[in-house]
Order: sequence, then structure tokens, then C-alpha cells
Amino acid sequence: MAAPPGLPVVIVGGLHADARRTAVARLLADVPGSVVLHHDLATAAAGTVVRTVQDATGVLDADEAPLVNDCACCALREDLVPELERLAGAGRTPLAVVELWDSVEPKAMAEVVTAGGFTVTGVITAVDPALVLPYLGNGDDLADGGLAAAATDQRTVADTFARQLEYAPVLAVAESPEADDEDRALLAQLHPTARQVPIGPDGPAGAEGAADVPGVSDAVEAAADGLTVPPPRRRRLPPLAQAALAGFDVEAAAAAQHPACALLPVEADAHGVSTLVWQRRRPFHPERLYAALEDLTCAAARSRGRFWLADKSDTLFHWDAAGGALCVESAGPWLASLPDAAWEMVPPVRRAAAALDWHPEHGDRGQHLVFTSPGLDRDGLERLLESCLLTDAEYAAGPDAWQRLPHAFDTLLEV
Repeated sequence: MAAPPGLPVVIVGGLHADARRTAVARLLADVPGSVVLHHDLATAAAGTVVRTVQDATGVLDADEAPLVNDCACCALREDLVPELERLAGAGRTPLAVVELWDSVEPKAMAEVVTAGGFTVTGVITAVDPALVLPYLGNGDDLADGGLAAAATDQRTVADTFARQLEYAPVLAVAESPEADDEDRALLAQLHPTARQVPIGPDGPAGAEGAADVPGVSDAVEAAADGLTVPPPRRRRLPPLAQAALAGFDVEAAAAAQHPACALLPVEADAHGVSTLVWQRRRPFHPERLYAALEDLTCAAARSRGRFWLADKSDTLFHWDAAGGALCVESAGPWLASLPDAAWEMVPPVRRAAAALDWHPEHGDRGQHLVFTSPGLDRDGLERLLESCLLTDAEYAAGPDAWQRLPHAFDTLLEV
């Protein structure tokens, strides 16, 4: 069944459940007639997922969706689009808000909704700034806290929260008396390009901070004005509703997460929080880097980026650390290692990113790691990273000699 046109979908997620619910309530109040669709995965142990549909007045519908392959998240994927089609077919809803369950990541659901024929007009992660560091430092498995989305879910609280935070272009930031300047600086440095929209129990009142939104559908404008016919003017929506309807590019968002072209944080230092951007054009010695992994992982609350190992010179490696745990994996070849004919199969955004930082000898190969944390020992971290690079003599020996260095990462990469 093709999705009827005209139903914008905004996805609201985040492990900070109270902040998420506040953001959803704000959207329901800001866009009259909108509904929220939520799948509660907490009941998965009983063999079902509870689906609710509600508007600003309360619950409109509640039902159960059976598990798919003993996977609650799979049940969500199977049930979400048919429910959106039902809402769109009824023709009474100007905006569908998909409120994700705690540990469900917005990237996967945005792609499911788009593949189902709907337009995702916004992705929002709700955040309590006082909880950013505790969650980012929590290396516990989701399963230990009853937050796993499947029996095979091996994610941690920290890495899940980091991905939720960094994928969304909009952060709904809850009012938090416990939050201080350090908490807010950490949030800003972790995702400096995000639009932050403050939310509280009552949200931004009236038209304060509102803006004309040319992309808002006629149905939303009409509902917001209480009319059946769209008014001849654009509706001035409050900030969160504006962000929810501003537009979202699923493909561009996915590209922005790829380590080869990710838009990583920039250098910063404020209120005791620092971001170190470390870039070099010399490969790592695999054995020395491997020996330093624990110290590097624990040096910052969050670190990410791409790196180059001397003994695996054709492979781009992804660095992703949070909560004291590090994930290292291959992200495919460096473009410099590909034949010219293969470049046509590479996404344009990847080619553009490589061209901006192309080295005459090494191409796009290089180190680009970013570390963000309160109390970051920048000097000590830089010394440790520098010590892991090839020495002048090792570098001068050339690529053939590099291939004979100990393959220290082989065991880690096989896990």
C-alpha cells in the first residue's frame, strides 16, 4: 500500500525518558490535531510490544504487536509503517510524532519510515544536560538495565546515547536545575552543529522565538489555526514545532555518520570542558597503538574519528569510544587505495570530503581523532598519540617495510 501524501513524520528519541516525554507533549500542544505513536518495548519479555496512539487529550488507541523473531525492535520495524499508513489514510492528522522507546536509535527508524514512503521532516533527540556525562560514562550493557531491544542486543548505555545524540540535527534540551555550565559546555562540544531548542514543562510560550516556516504543510497550518481551509499566510510556529517540520535528509544524515566524511567536532575549551582535534599524516605503529588503547580510551568521555595503521595501509579504521569502551572496525578502503574506475561507485560526499584534505603522497590516508571531556589532559593525550606514530626511521623505511610490522590488531578486528 502506497503511503498517502501529506502526513509529515517527526521522530523523537533519547534515553532521557522524562525529557523525551516533555518534548513530545510540547509538540502535541504546538501542533493541534497531531498524534504520537509509541511502541513500548519494555513488555517484550512477555512476548509482545505495546503500541499506543495518543493526542494532546490522552490515549486514542492501544494494542499489542507480537514479537518478530523474538526481537522487540523487529516488531517495531514491522508495525510502524502500517500504523503510519492507517493514520495517513484517516486524513485527520496534520503531524505524526514517532516517539521512540528508550534505547531505539533514530537512524534506523528514520530509514524505515522513509523506505515506507513517508517524509521524515525532523529528527529530535531529547536531552537532560545534567545527565549527559553520567550516561556518556555508563559502560553498562543495555540488557543490565532492562533496555535491550533484542535478546542479542550487546550495546552499552554510553555508545547508544552517543549515537542518539550525534545523529539528530535538533536537540530538545530540558530545563534542569541540576545542570551547570560544564554540563552545557559538554553538550555543545559533543554536537556543535545541532540546533538546541529549550523545553520545559510548559515549553517556550506563545510565539516567543517562533519563526515563519515555509515548508509547513497546508494541513498543519490549517490545524494550527483551527481552520478547515489553509490561511493565506504562513503559520508562525513555536521553535520545537518549527524544528520538527524544517526538513530532514536521511541519506545526508547517514553520510554524516560515516567515519570517512563525518562532520566531527572542532577544537573547543570552555567551562572546564575541552575538545582536542588531533590530525597527522603519518601512520600508527600497530603494536604501540594497541598497547596504548586503554589509556587513550579512558582519556576522554567521548572520542571518535578515523585512523591509519601502517601494516594495513589500504584500510580506513573507525575509532568509536564512550563509557570506557572502544569499538575499532574497518570502514572500508581509503580512496587512495582504489583504482580510478572504482571512484564512480563512491558517494559524492565521500569524494568531496577526500578532495578537501588530499595529500600528494598519501591521498586521503591520515589520522583524524577527536577527544571531548571535562578535565581533558590535552598535553598528555597529544604526547601519547604522538608516541604511537611511526618514528622517523620507521617512516623512512617505506610501505613495504610497514607491512612486516606486528599485526597487533588482528585479534581485535576478528571479534
